[in-house]
Amino acid sequence: MKHVIIAPLGPYMDDLFVGIREFPTERIILVSSKEKMKEAEATKKKLEQFRIPCTIKEIRSDTHIWEATFEAIAQIKSAEKDKELLINVSTGDRETRCAATSAAFVNGIKAFGVEGNDAMLLPVLKFSYYKMLTDKKLEILKVLASNPKCCSSLDELSKKTNMSLPLISYHINGTLKSEGLKELGLIETVEKKGRMEINLSMMGRLLVKGYIR
Repeated sequence: MKHVIIAPLGPYMDDLFVGIREFPTERIILVSSKEKMKEAEATKKKLEQFRIPCTIKEIRSDTHIWEATFEAIAQIKSAEKDKELLINVSTGDRETRCAATSAAFVNGIKAFGVEGNDAMLLPVLKFSYYKMLTDKKLEILKVLASNPKCCSSLDELSKKTNMSLPLISYHINGTLKSEGLKELGLIETVEKKGRMEINLSMMGRLLVKGYIR
Protein backbone atom coordinates (compact mmCIF):
# COMPACT_ATOMS: atom_id res chain seq x y z
CA MET A 1 0.00 0.00 0.00
CA LYS A 2 1.23 3.46 -0.89
CA HIS A 3 1.39 6.24 1.68
CA VAL A 4 0.47 9.89 1.80
CA ILE A 5 3.46 11.44 3.53
CA ILE A 6 3.03 14.64 5.54
CA ALA A 7 6.18 16.69 5.97
CA PRO A 8 6.74 20.05 7.67
CA LEU A 9 8.80 22.39 5.53
CA GLY A 10 12.19 23.17 7.03
CA PRO A 11 15.96 23.05 6.64
CA TYR A 12 16.22 19.27 6.23
CA MET A 13 14.24 18.63 3.08
CA ASP A 14 16.79 16.06 1.85
CA ASP A 15 15.28 13.77 4.50
CA LEU A 16 12.08 13.88 2.47
CA PHE A 17 13.71 11.80 -0.27
CA VAL A 18 15.02 9.23 2.21
CA GLY A 19 11.43 8.68 3.33
CA ILE A 20 10.21 8.37 -0.25
CA ARG A 21 12.86 5.73 -0.90
CA GLU A 22 11.89 3.72 2.19
CA PHE A 23 8.10 3.97 2.01
CA PRO A 24 6.04 3.56 -1.19
CA THR A 25 4.64 7.03 -1.70
CA GLU A 26 1.40 8.04 -3.38
CA ARG A 27 1.65 11.75 -2.60
CA ILE A 28 3.47 14.29 -0.47
CA ILE A 29 1.72 16.98 1.59
CA LEU A 30 4.07 19.78 2.58
CA VAL A 31 3.04 21.75 5.67
CA SER A 32 4.33 25.29 5.26
CA SER A 33 3.89 28.77 6.65
CA LYS A 34 3.05 31.63 4.30
CA GLU A 35 6.55 33.03 4.79
CA LYS A 36 8.11 29.83 3.41
CA MET A 37 5.73 29.38 0.50
CA LYS A 38 8.41 30.08 -2.16
CA GLU A 39 10.57 27.32 -0.71
CA ALA A 40 7.53 25.04 -0.59
CA GLU A 41 6.75 25.70 -4.26
CA ALA A 42 10.39 24.98 -5.18
CA THR A 43 10.27 21.68 -3.31
CA LYS A 44 6.99 20.80 -5.01
CA LYS A 45 8.52 21.40 -8.46
CA LYS A 46 11.50 19.24 -7.56
CA LEU A 47 9.21 16.40 -6.48
CA GLU A 48 7.14 16.68 -9.63
CA GLN A 49 10.31 16.27 -11.71
CA PHE A 50 10.44 12.78 -10.21
CA ARG A 51 6.70 12.36 -10.89
CA ILE A 52 5.82 12.47 -7.21
CA PRO A 53 2.53 14.37 -6.73
CA CYS A 54 2.71 17.07 -4.10
CA THR A 55 0.27 19.47 -2.46
CA ILE A 56 0.98 22.28 0.00
CA LYS A 57 -0.96 22.81 3.22
CA GLU A 58 -0.50 26.38 4.39
CA ILE A 59 -0.63 26.81 8.14
CA ARG A 60 -2.04 29.83 9.94
CA SER A 61 0.39 32.60 10.78
CA ASP A 62 -1.80 34.28 13.41
CA THR A 63 -1.24 31.66 16.09
CA HIS A 64 1.56 29.69 17.77
CA ILE A 65 3.43 27.32 15.46
CA TRP A 66 2.43 24.32 17.60
CA GLU A 67 -1.26 25.13 17.41
CA ALA A 68 -1.00 25.86 13.68
CA THR A 69 0.78 22.54 13.05
CA PHE A 70 -1.72 20.54 15.13
CA GLU A 71 -4.59 22.22 13.29
CA ALA A 72 -3.10 21.48 9.87
CA ILE A 73 -2.41 17.82 10.67
CA ALA A 74 -5.90 17.33 12.16
CA GLN A 75 -7.42 18.79 8.99
CA ILE A 76 -5.26 16.60 6.77
CA LYS A 77 -6.25 13.50 8.76
CA SER A 78 -9.93 14.36 8.35
CA ALA A 79 -9.59 15.03 4.62
CA GLU A 80 -7.44 11.94 3.97
CA LYS A 81 -9.33 9.55 6.26
CA ASP A 82 -9.22 6.67 3.76
CA LYS A 83 -5.49 7.01 3.11
CA GLU A 84 -2.47 5.46 4.81
CA LEU A 85 -0.82 8.48 6.41
CA LEU A 86 2.79 8.84 7.49
CA ILE A 87 4.45 11.90 9.01
CA ASN A 88 8.10 12.58 8.26
CA VAL A 89 9.12 14.44 11.41
CA SER A 90 12.71 15.07 10.33
CA THR A 91 12.25 17.65 7.58
CA GLY A 92 11.24 20.63 9.71
CA ASP A 93 13.02 22.93 12.09
CA ARG A 94 13.28 22.37 15.83
CA GLU A 95 9.76 23.59 16.64
CA THR A 96 7.89 21.95 13.77
CA ARG A 97 9.71 18.65 14.33
CA CYS A 98 8.50 18.55 17.93
CA ALA A 99 5.00 19.71 17.01
CA ALA A 100 4.68 17.15 14.20
CA THR A 101 5.89 14.32 16.45
CA SER A 102 3.42 15.24 19.20
CA ALA A 103 0.58 15.63 16.69
CA ALA A 104 1.34 12.17 15.29
CA PHE A 105 1.25 10.57 18.74
CA VAL A 106 -2.00 12.11 19.96
CA ASN A 107 -3.80 11.62 16.63
CA GLY A 108 -2.69 8.02 16.17
CA ILE A 109 -0.77 8.70 12.93
CA LYS A 110 2.36 6.71 12.14
CA ALA A 111 5.53 8.79 12.03
CA PHE A 112 9.16 8.25 11.15
CA GLY A 113 12.44 10.04 11.59
CA VAL A 114 15.53 10.02 9.42
CA GLU A 115 19.07 9.36 10.61
CA GLY A 116 21.65 9.65 7.85
CA ASN A 117 20.34 7.53 5.01
CA ASP A 118 17.99 5.46 7.11
CA ALA A 119 14.32 6.04 7.95
CA MET A 120 13.08 4.72 11.29
CA LEU A 121 9.46 4.29 12.27
CA LEU A 122 8.70 5.81 15.66
CA PRO A 123 6.83 3.75 18.27
CA VAL A 124 3.07 3.93 17.85
CA LEU A 125 1.53 5.01 21.14
CA LYS A 126 -1.97 3.72 21.85
CA PHE A 127 -2.91 6.95 23.54
CA SER A 128 -6.08 8.97 23.64
CA TYR A 129 -6.90 11.87 25.91
CA TYR A 130 -10.59 11.21 25.36
CA LYS A 131 -10.37 7.77 26.96
CA MET A 132 -8.88 9.41 30.05
CA LEU A 133 -11.36 12.27 30.31
CA THR A 134 -14.75 12.04 31.97
CA ASP A 135 -17.63 14.24 30.91
CA LYS A 136 -17.01 16.42 33.96
CA LYS A 137 -13.36 16.96 33.07
CA LEU A 138 -14.31 17.87 29.49
CA GLU A 139 -16.90 20.28 30.84
CA ILE A 140 -14.24 22.02 32.94
CA LEU A 141 -11.99 22.37 29.90
CA LYS A 142 -14.81 23.84 27.81
CA VAL A 143 -15.66 26.37 30.54
CA LEU A 144 -12.03 27.47 30.71
CA ALA A 145 -11.92 27.74 26.91
CA SER A 146 -15.09 29.84 26.69
CA ASN A 147 -14.04 32.13 29.55
CA PRO A 148 -10.47 33.30 28.80
CA LYS A 149 -10.29 35.36 31.99
CA CYS A 150 -11.54 32.48 34.15
CA CYS A 151 -10.53 31.44 36.66
CA SER A 152 -8.64 33.19 39.41
CA SER A 153 -9.53 30.52 41.97
CA LEU A 154 -11.03 27.06 42.40
CA ASP A 155 -14.05 28.73 43.97
CA GLU A 156 -14.67 30.80 40.81
CA LEU A 157 -14.33 27.71 38.62
CA SER A 158 -16.73 25.89 40.93
CA LYS A 159 -19.36 28.57 40.37
CA LYS A 160 -18.81 28.67 36.59
CA THR A 161 -19.26 24.90 36.27
CA ASN A 162 -21.92 24.43 38.96
CA MET A 163 -19.73 21.76 40.54
CA SER A 164 -18.89 21.52 44.22
CA LEU A 165 -15.49 22.74 45.37
CA PRO A 166 -14.32 19.22 46.43
CA LEU A 167 -15.36 17.85 43.00
CA ILE A 168 -13.49 20.63 41.17
CA SER A 169 -10.40 19.98 43.27
CA TYR A 170 -10.66 16.25 42.49
CA HIS A 171 -10.84 16.81 38.72
CA ILE A 172 -8.05 19.40 38.77
CA ASN A 173 -5.59 17.65 41.08
CA GLY A 174 -6.58 14.01 40.72
CA THR A 175 -5.80 11.21 43.18
CA LEU A 176 -3.38 8.31 43.41
CA LYS A 177 -5.78 6.26 41.27
CA SER A 178 -6.99 8.93 38.86
CA GLU A 179 -4.97 11.59 37.03
CA GLY A 180 -6.28 15.12 37.25
CA LEU A 181 -6.30 17.71 34.48
CA LYS A 182 -3.12 19.24 35.89
CA GLU A 183 -1.16 15.97 35.71
CA LEU A 184 -2.50 15.30 32.21
CA GLY A 185 -0.96 18.59 31.12
CA LEU A 186 -4.26 20.07 30.01
CA ILE A 187 -4.35 22.95 32.50
CA GLU A 188 -1.79 25.15 34.21
CA THR A 189 -2.11 26.47 37.75
CA VAL A 190 -0.37 29.37 39.47
CA GLU A 191 -0.51 30.28 43.16
CA LYS A 192 -1.36 33.96 43.60
CA LYS A 193 -1.96 35.43 47.05
CA GLY A 194 -3.01 32.07 48.44
CA ARG A 195 -5.41 31.34 45.58
CA MET A 196 -4.95 28.94 42.68
CA GLU A 197 -5.35 30.55 39.24
CA ILE A 198 -6.39 28.02 36.59
CA ASN A 199 -5.79 28.32 32.83
CA LEU A 200 -5.88 25.99 29.87
CA SER A 201 -2.47 24.79 28.72
CA MET A 202 -1.65 24.79 25.02
CA MET A 203 -2.47 21.07 24.86
CA GLY A 204 -5.78 21.79 26.56
CA ARG A 205 -6.65 24.45 23.98
CA LEU A 206 -5.75 22.11 21.14
CA LEU A 207 -7.95 19.37 22.57
CA VAL A 208 -10.97 21.64 23.02
CA LYS A 209 -10.57 22.93 19.47
CA GLY A 210 -10.64 19.36 18.16
CA TYR A 211 -7.05 19.20 16.92
CA ILE A 212 -6.39 16.14 19.08
CA ARG A 213 -8.29 12.90 18.49
